[in-house]
Amino acid sequence: MIIDAHHHLWKFNSDDYGWMDDSMKVLKRDYLPADLENDIVNAGVSGTVVVQARQIIEETRWLLELADENDFIKGVVGWVDLRSPELGRQLDEFVGNPKLVGVRHVIHDEADDDFMLRPAFVNGIEMLVDYNLTYDLLLFPKHLERAIELVSMFPDQRFVLDHISKPFIKSGILQPWKDDIEALAAQPNVWCKISGMVTEADHQAWKYVDFVPYIKVVCEAFGTDRIMLGSDWPVCRLAGEYDEVMGIPLAFFDHLSETEKESIYRQNAIDCYQLEL
Repeated sequence: MIIDAHHHLWKFNSDDYGWMDDSMKVLKRDYLPADLENDIVNAGVSGTVVVQARQIIEETRWLLELADENDFIKGVVGWVDLRSPELGRQLDEFVGNPKLVGVRHVIHDEADDDFMLRPAFVNGIEMLVDYNLTYDLLLFPKHLERAIELVSMFPDQRFVLDHISKPFIKSGILQPWKDDIEALAAQPNVWCKISGMVTEADHQAWKYVDFVPYIKVVCEAFGTDRIMLGSDWPVCRLAGEYDEVMGIPLAFFDHLSETEKESIYRQNAIDCYQLEL
C-alpha cells in the first residue's frame, strides 16, 4: 500500500487563493476529503499527508480537524509563523496532536531569494527540532543553494524537498538544477518528494519520458531510502488526473525489488514524518 505524501484540501474563495488565475479554473472549487477518497482507493493509497495551501494559522487548525475526521489522512504539514515572537505559543497549541507532523512556508513566492536565511526565519527553524516537526522546502531551482546553506545549519532537523524543486521540465533543462540537487542530497537530513512534476511540464502534451531524466537525478542523489511519492492533488489536475500522476513514478520504479518499493511507496514517508498508522 502507498502513502501519498503530498496533497491539498480547500474550501475555495478568491481572497485566500488569489494565486489561482483564470488558467486555473479547474481548481476554483472546493476540494474536500470526500472528493479524494475514491481516487486514493483506486490508486492503492492507504494513507496521505495533507499540506497547507494558506499561510494563516486557521489553516493548520482546519486541516487537523479534517485529519481527525478522516482516518486516511495520517499527517498534516501545516503553517505557523516561523518569524513570529509568538511562535512557541503557536506550536504549543498543536503539540498535543500527533497528526501535526511538519510545517511549511511558501518560500518560492517571497520576493527576497534570501528569505529563508533571514535571522528571524532561521530562528524559527531552530525551534522545530524541539517539537519533532519536519520542515517542507517549497522552492524553485534558484533557491537550492540557499536551501543547502539552511539545512547544513541544522543537522538534527528533518527537511523535505517538495516537488523536486520544480525544475524546468517543459524545457528539458537539467543544469544547474542537477548539481544543486546532488549537493542538497549530500545533506543526510533531507528527503525528497517525487511530486508536482506534471505542472512543470507541458500541461496538454506531456509524456512519461519527459520526467525520466529528472526522476533519475533524484533517485541517484537521494537513494531509495530518502524519496517518497506525492500526488500534489488537486493542483495536479491542471495537467493530469490522480491516477495518471501517481502512475508516473510507479512505472519508473516498477523494476525495483519489493523491499525498495516498500521504502519509496510507504516507509520513507512514515519514517520522515513519523506517521502514526
